[in-house]
Amino acid sequence: MKRICLISTVSMTLEAFVLDAVKTLHEIHPDWEITFACRGDDRFAASLPPYIRFVPIRMERGISLSGLTAVSQMKKLFSENRFDLVQYATPNASLYASIAAKQTKVPVRLYCQWGIRYVGFEGMARRVFKRLEKTVCRNSTHIRAVSFLNKRFAVEEGLYPEEKAVVLGQGGTIGVDLEEYDLSKKEEWREKIRSRYQLGDGVVFGFVGRISRDKGSGELLAAFRSIHAHNPSAKLLMVGSFEMDESMDRELLDWAKACPDVVFTGRIDKHDLRMYYAATDVYVHPSYREGFGMVLQEAAAMGCAVVTTAIPGASEVMEEGISCLLAQPKDRVSLEERMTAFLRDPELRLRFGRQARRRVETYFDRKKMVQAQCRDYERLLEETT
Repeated sequence: MKRICLISTVSMTLEAFVLDAVKTLHEIHPDWEITFACRGDDRFAASLPPYIRFVPIRMERGISLSGLTAVSQMKKLFSENRFDLVQYATPNASLYASIAAKQTKVPVRLYCQWGIRYVGFEGMARRVFKRLEKTVCRNSTHIRAVSFLNKRFAVEEGLYPEEKAVVLGQGGTIGVDLEEYDLSKKEEWREKIRSRYQLGDGVVFGFVGRISRDKGSGELLAAFRSIHAHNPSAKLLMVGSFEMDESMDRELLDWAKACPDVVFTGRIDKHDLRMYYAATDVYVHPSYREGFGMVLQEAAAMGCAVVTTAIPGASEVMEEGISCLLAQPKDRVSLEERMTAFLRDPELRLRFGRQARRRVETYFDRKKMVQAQCRDYERLLEETT
C-alpha cells in the first residue's frame, strides 16, 4: 500500500487537472490511500469519491505571512500520515508544500511545473519570483515540466539540472475527454450558439480565457478591428471574464464593446465551452506566456483552425503550418496576418481544423494521458520500496 497527497492552492486545479488521473489510479491500486489538500471548499469536498480524503489548508493569494501557517499545517499533515509521495502544483501551494515535504523528509516530492509565473514579470518582481521558483525546484526530488520548451527555458534559467525534470508524452497536463468533445454534435452546438448570439454565417474568430493584457487581448481586439474594417461579416466571440489593468487601451475596448460584431459572453460553465468552440471557425490564442494551453487542446478537439503565439507551451500544442499558424507575441500585425490567412481561405480552415483534431486524438486524448500519469506514479513509488 502507498500513501499519496496531492496539493494545489484552490480546488479548481485539483478538479480540472488531477481528479480524473486519481480515479484511474484508484482502479489500478484500490488499496492506495489518497489525500487532496487545498484551500477549504465544502462543495468540492462533498463531491469527492469516498476513497479520497480532503484536508483544507488555509492559503491566501499573493505573498502573505499566512504562508507560515500553511507550511505549519502541511508539516503536521505530512508527519502524521508519512506519505510516500507528495505532489504539488500552482505557485503558493508548491512553495509551501515543497518546504514542508522536505522538512518532514517525504521520499518523493513531485513538482508539477505547469507554468513559470515569473516569465511575465520585470525588475524586482521577476527576481523575487524567480528565487521562489528556484526554491520549489531545489526542494523537489522530481519535476514534471509541462512542455519541452518550458523545460529548456527552466534549465537555461538555472532552475534545475536537465536530468531532474521529465516531460510526459508530448506535454500538457490531463488532456481532453474526447467523449465530451463529440464531433457528431458539432453542427447542432454550432447552430445553437450562433443563433443565441446572432453570429450569422460569417467567419467567427473565437477566444476563451481571461480578457487581460498577458493573454494578448489588446492585440486580438486591435487585429480584429483592422480585419473588420474590410470584412464586416467577420465576428469575434470573446468568452471569459475581464481582468483589466491600466496598460489596456481604453479606446480600443470601448470600440469593441460598442461593436455589434464583437460578443463578450462573460464567464461560461466549463461543460458548455465545447459548444462555443463548435461555433468558432478560427480559435485565436495570442498569449504572452503559457504553461501548455488546455484551451488550445479543447478548441482543436472541436476541429477549430488555430492561431497562437510562438512562445514555449502554446507553440508546442499544435504543429506550425499543419494544424496551427504562429504569430509573434505582442505583435498585432503578425496576429492580423495569420487571422486574415484563415479568413480568406475556407479550405485552409477546414484542413487545419481536421489536422488539429487528429493531433489531439494522437497525443492529448485524456485516456492516454491519464494512463501515462498513472505509470509515472508507479515508477516514482518503486523508489520508496
